[in-house]
Amino acid sequence: MTATAVETAASLTRTMRDRAADWDARGSLPSGVRAELAATGLLGVDIPASHGGLGGTPEELGEVAARIGGACSALRGLLTVQGMVAAALLRWGTRPQRDRWVPPLASGERFAAFAATEEEAGTELGRVRTTVDEDGDDVVVTGHKRWVTFGQTADDVLVLGTARGRPTAVLVEGHRPGLTREPVTGQLGMRAAHIAHLRLDGVRVPRDNVVARPGLGLSHVAATALDHGRFTVAWGCVGMAETCLETAAAHAVARRQGGVRLAEHELIRAQLGRCAVEIEAARQLCLRAARLRAERSPEAVAATIVAKYAAARAAGSAGQGAVSTLGSAGCAPDSIAGRFFRDAKVMEIIEGSANVAELHIADRLLRRYGFRPGSTPGTQEEENTR
Repeated sequence: MTATAVETAASLTRTMRDRAADWDARGSLPSGVRAELAATGLLGVDIPASHGGLGGTPEELGEVAARIGGACSALRGLLTVQGMVAAALLRWGTRPQRDRWVPPLASGERFAAFAATEEEAGTELGRVRTTVDEDGDDVVVTGHKRWVTFGQTADDVLVLGTARGRPTAVLVEGHRPGLTREPVTGQLGMRAAHIAHLRLDGVRVPRDNVVARPGLGLSHVAATALDHGRFTVAWGCVGMAETCLETAAAHAVARRQGGVRLAEHELIRAQLGRCAVEIEAARQLCLRAARLRAERSPEAVAATIVAKYAAARAAGSAGQGAVSTLGSAGCAPDSIAGRFFRDAKVMEIIEGSANVAELHIADRLLRRYGFRPGSTPGTQEEENTR
């Protein structure tokens, strides 16, 4: 693995870790910070050089996500959504679409968002009601999308909808009339990620903005985006967990109560030990997923689901443990442990909830013994991308 991109990410995040608390408090990732990340080229770390990226490996992408995730989940979220849209276009877009849309995503000239979730379509994206109606050389998009990461500021949005009842994905430029952004503030975690609900009232875009033919919007386009998202979220969770563990361990050594260091208490050391094992296990699962992705193995999608599940749990445990170890300091407004504790709960939900992941993992296990479960909500896209 080339060290350059990872070293760049590590250097960048060292300067940003302390600033992230202010971004979280303000509920906004400054445009200058987004530009700073874009200038490093890391937004295109796994995008081929032919399309303006660095051409990095899955492992390199993962390590970059871990470094950025260990400083700021919102900044890692920018890396994630940019990569989700680029991955979907690289795999399913036409050559003109790839040539037009991907290089600006790799350079950060334009920022993207992925709009799939709706009021009645969270886990089960097959229930989306957003419509994409043909009208001459254009399509008209109508619907209401929720919880769109960087939806407040995205230049381009990949929207999941339906055309004549068939799942369809379409790129909507942010300047199009009829697109309204409703900022979301004060949510549990990812507070600086410019989350928004998007209302599309008859938004007209060229027919050439439709990605893949109708019918493939969920099983192919959205599935590719979600799989890429899970991978970077998993690695980002590893970075969060490692930061929480480092913070808790350093505090346990430095903090004295009654003349005794916290680290001298067996319960504290036991808690740190459990977290260390969980984090190392999650990291190894992420490395396995990266290896399988590099090999283009049919098992890569399932391995990514397992890695994301384990890493999100590790981040949650490490965040909780760090807050407990730090005590009142862990509850302070600028506490990185407290911020990651909140963010980790969000990680257990996005890109496929923990409950759905458990069912998917169990179903794959039971198939080895002849059990054929019924349709499991939320797994259609994983099944169709193997």
